[in-house]
Amino acid sequence: MNGQTKTMEIGISTFLHANPADGGVSHAERLRQAIEEVQLADQVGLDVYAIGEHHRIDYTSSSPAVILAAAAAATKRIRLSSAVTVLSSNDPVRVYQDFATVDGLSNGRAEIMAGRGSFVESFPLFGYDLEHYEELFEEKLELLLKIRASEKVTWRGGHRPAIDNMGIYPRAQQELLPVWIGSGGNPESAIRAGLLGLPIVFSILGGMEERFAPLVELYKEAAVRAGHDPNKLQIATHSHGFISDTAQDAADRYFPVMAAQMNHIGRERGWQPYTRDTYDAASSLQGALYVGDPEYVAEKIILLNKNLGLTRFMMYVDFSSLPHRDLLRTIELLGTKVAPIVRKELARQASDRNV
Repeated sequence: MNGQTKTMEIGISTFLHANPADGGVSHAERLRQAIEEVQLADQVGLDVYAIGEHHRIDYTSSSPAVILAAAAAATKRIRLSSAVTVLSSNDPVRVYQDFATVDGLSNGRAEIMAGRGSFVESFPLFGYDLEHYEELFEEKLELLLKIRASEKVTWRGGHRPAIDNMGIYPRAQQELLPVWIGSGGNPESAIRAGLLGLPIVFSILGGMEERFAPLVELYKEAAVRAGHDPNKLQIATHSHGFISDTAQDAADRYFPVMAAQMNHIGRERGWQPYTRDTYDAASSLQGALYVGDPEYVAEKIILLNKNLGLTRFMMYVDFSSLPHRDLLRTIELLGTKVAPIVRKELARQASDRNV
């Protein structure tokens, strides 16, 4: 989109969930499936396919840029993004080089979504101290933005060797390689993104979505205070979802998948067991779970846009216990059924406002 239009983009986000330890799909097979998914998403007219960086046995996506480079050669128009790049434990020079390479291979379709990450395995893996969690992100974001703005860079910080007037190559094909800020709902993240004038992605995985409206306002207020044009701001969300031909079929088939994953993570984090009542509440019109038939999911996206004013919506459907054919069917229905309904209704609303 590159800030040129406020038309809502619709796409897929994934962490490439695998389950080799329990006899499920292997990491290698899940990587090959990812290319099949992004090709289908491209074919059915979705706007973006985004891969999150993780360093756990139950995910395959430790190197999103490598996978996106393969996707670049297999697709024609869909935008290719991380979701997120854990910038705090990465080298911003290498991050820029990797995504500039994807940008060239894809003819200008690459994006970076930078974040601190919801898991912290990458910090000890790459030798970083969690005590520096906040300052690592701030420092490395500063360097990443400096690199994308200038071919030659001079920079000094506290957690990486200094750079003295050195060139960073290759350069992205896009004049400014898009950098989004990923946020799980932290007000400071929203304010930081606004002050920098960067697009923001809110990860809405539970509760009622209206609770993110104050964060959107914080983001917009910070952007305006810093002198950025509010009409050029981009706001995205990422939420779990599953689509089937009937609402009941979708609800019944996705509950055990969702419950298995939420209880798996919940045991690590001390959460209460995930119940059908929790699931049904999250699947309500105001909830954060996009499960149903195409018409219902479209209705939820339209309501979300009304409440938050989005430029992009991404659906996360990827769990290891979900048959891959069902994941592909959700992608197909999102592109061929849901997106046209949403786009038609938002165009109608825009037309009514202009009358």
